[in-house]
Amino acid sequence: MAEYTHHLLAALLVSLRLVPTLAFAGPFTLFRIPPMVRVLIALPLSLWLVSGRPEETVEVVARGESLLSLAVGELVVGIAIALSIQLAFAAILWAGRAIDIQAGFGLALLADPTTQGQMPLVGTVLAYAAAIVFFTMGAHYDLLALWAATLDTLPLGHGVRHGEMAALLWLTGQLFGLALALVGVIMLALFLLDLTIGFLSRTLPQMNALLLGFQVKAMAVLVTLPIAIGLSAAGLVRIVRLSLEGGPRLLGLGSV
Repeated sequence: MAEYTHHLLAALLVSLRLVPTLAFAGPFTLFRIPPMVRVLIALPLSLWLVSGRPEETVEVVARGESLLSLAVGELVVGIAIALSIQLAFAAILWAGRAIDIQAGFGLALLADPTTQGQMPLVGTVLAYAAAIVFFTMGAHYDLLALWAATLDTLPLGHGVRHGEMAALLWLTGQLFGLALALVGVIMLALFLLDLTIGFLSRTLPQMNALLLGFQVKAMAVLVTLPIAIGLSAAGLVRIVRLSLEGGPRLLGLGSV
């Protein structure tokens, strides 16, 4: 009976390494699945991880170490992995928000029924494109492998370590730079339109430049957005790959 109790406690502790990603990080939050269901998915996955690594999990609990310290350590690891993935989708939404403001769509935001919040129009399209790329390239399997690898390098009870602030700054810069590259075609088209409308407003003062700009730039976004999405496959793959590699870097593990 004690063995089963230790096994269950180890699984509950390891689930704290999985829950932050499943509950708060994209692409899982883009689907209309209740958060409680996503949290419950972490339990069978943690049981699978514990069954394959009893020395690093069950035996640690059997030694009678503090459950609070073990839980805090696991939660730190889980937050680091979730943060790196969430940064990727936050960068994509930020780039889409920049396009919305430049094109005039920033006057209205989309109501997202999943998060009960507001999301930018272009950013929402790009975020769902990133989610499609995430599952198409098998990144969910890579995420499982990442959880298993971190459990090997950071066993239960060793989750609290000195993080790498430089890695966080590097990861943020890389992700936001790549996110801007995704919408570079759209930003260039809107910039050229702004220049054209600016010259026209100087030669034709009676023209309503603001009203004309909203109409022309809205049509330009609708035309260039499919082109940008078609050209962004490699960039989205790179963003997803960086987000998976970012968690171990934040924990000071380098590449696992």
